[in-house]
Amino acid sequence: MVVRIRLARFGCKNKPFYRVMAADSRSPRDGKHLEVLGYYNPLPGQDSGKRMGLNFDRVKYWLSVGAQPSDPVQRILFRAGLLPPPPMVAMGRKGGPRDTRPVDPMTGRVLEKPTNAKQIKADGMEGEAAP
Repeated sequence: MVVRIRLARFGCKNKPFYRVMAADSRSPRDGKHLEVLGYYNPLPGQDSGKRMGLNFDRVKYWLSVGAQPSDPVQRILFRAGLLPPPPMVAMGRKGGPRDTRPVDPMTGRVLEKPTNAKQIKADGMEGEAAP
C-alpha cells in the first residue's frame, strides 16, 4: 500500500476548499483517508482568513515513513518550509523565473522582504574603487 499525501476537495461550486490528507493511493480523491493533516484555502476571502493550516508533526511523521506527496501538496509543503524545492522550481521554467520565496503557512504572506534591484546596484558600485 502506497500512502500519498494529497488534497481532497470540499466547498461548493466556484469556492474550493481543500483538506490535506494521508490516503491510500488507490482510494478516490474525496474517498477514504487515513488521516487529515490540515487544510488549504486558495480563496481566503474578504475576512482575510487563514490560507492554510498544517499539523507539521504529523506531516513530518508521514514523510518519514515513506508517504509520497502529490505535486500540489509538494508545492504547499515547500512554501511552508518542510520540503526542499521541487526539481522544476530549482531549474526555472519556460514562462520565466518562478517565485521561490518562503511563505508563512498560516497567513499565506511572504516571509522575506524582496530586495530592491537599485539598492543592490548601489551597493555594488560603492565597493568598487574609482580609477
